[in-house]
Amino acid sequence: MKSVADHLADCLAIAAPLPAFTVTLHDSVGTILADNVRSLVDLPAADLAGRDGYAVRAVDVFGASTTDPVTLPVISEIRADTTDAQSIVDGACIRISSGAPMPYGADAVVPIELTDQGRAEVTIRASVQAGANIRSRAEDLSAGSIILKAGVRIGSRQVAMLASAGHSRVMVHPRPRVVIMSVGDELQEPGTNARHGRVFDANSHALASAVTDAGGDVFRVGAVSDDARELRDMIEDQLVRADIIITTGGLSYGGGDTVKDVMHQLGDVRFDNVAMSPGRQLGVGRIGTTVVYCLPGNPVSALTNFEVFIRPSLRKMAGHSHIHRQTIKARVIRGWESPAGQREFVRARVLGNPRDGYQLEPTGDPRRPLLTALSAANCLAIVSEDKTQVSVGDELVCEVLDR
Repeated sequence: MKSVADHLADCLAIAAPLPAFTVTLHDSVGTILADNVRSLVDLPAADLAGRDGYAVRAVDVFGASTTDPVTLPVISEIRADTTDAQSIVDGACIRISSGAPMPYGADAVVPIELTDQGRAEVTIRASVQAGANIRSRAEDLSAGSIILKAGVRIGSRQVAMLASAGHSRVMVHPRPRVVIMSVGDELQEPGTNARHGRVFDANSHALASAVTDAGGDVFRVGAVSDDARELRDMIEDQLVRADIIITTGGLSYGGGDTVKDVMHQLGDVRFDNVAMSPGRQLGVGRIGTTVVYCLPGNPVSALTNFEVFIRPSLRKMAGHSHIHRQTIKARVIRGWESPAGQREFVRARVLGNPRDGYQLEPTGDPRRPLLTALSAANCLAIVSEDKTQVSVGDELVCEVLDR
């Protein structure tokens, strides 16, 4: 039987980062930067006023106070949209708006609230030091400097940086395009009338959400028949838009399940029994350049296997450097028996804090793959293959599901 570590290694081995390409800033959000980015400009491009007020020479307002104010003539006004260069003269000032270019010769800005806000002349009630309330040229960015390094995930803050530096497009690792299909004639779409002998297709909806959360672009095909020809046609149709195809169901040894036969016909996909609980029979491989992961049909097993094997693989393809979920250690407050020779991933709830420590408790019977337990869990508690009895007080590594 194949170990969890070996199956994870196989899943990651075929999950090479996708080739980088250039996208608009809007389309870059949520992707990983593929190359260092340098600023095209100085930011600010010139010395700017940091406050509404009056541009002065600091020496001309030295000693000004509420009891001994200084009065200066106002010789001009500069707004943020002013483009003409202006100069100050000794013993005078210029009214200036925040963000406007500083006039030549001025070395400080007196905030407007420290004056009488005069237009022809202004009474200043406080002194300022040279450099006060000025945003110096290139104090934020300098042309040619690296502003973002490869490997950064792009969000709104990074978009602000890129746009301010003059970039409208950027080189990124694209989000993997993931096709999800549930296999089985017994499946029906949620929202339709329940039919005898049928079950609602939970997996394609749940896995589509999991893919989106992991950073992929998802295409949910939904339920596909067990019929070998129909299944093969559907897979072939999806290859053109898929970096990854995830199937769920159709892996039992019964004659009606055809996923293995179809995958063997189309590409190089290997199926193994993996020493884990829940979920044992899994497939991984390629059809051409498309990565294929095959999961069992039980929803708890499928989602657990996705977390353990596919989520880190998908994030690797998307260019992430941190591909695994955060883990913490927690002490068991209610014990259980664990299957021998299998790595067990138990649906559990962990509570506590870093100072006092964490405690965990299963959200249901660990031996039964209950959706109620999975939906109430905030972690997967990991029990090693050689441990058959989990006791109160034991410390386990927990993979945190809720961020």
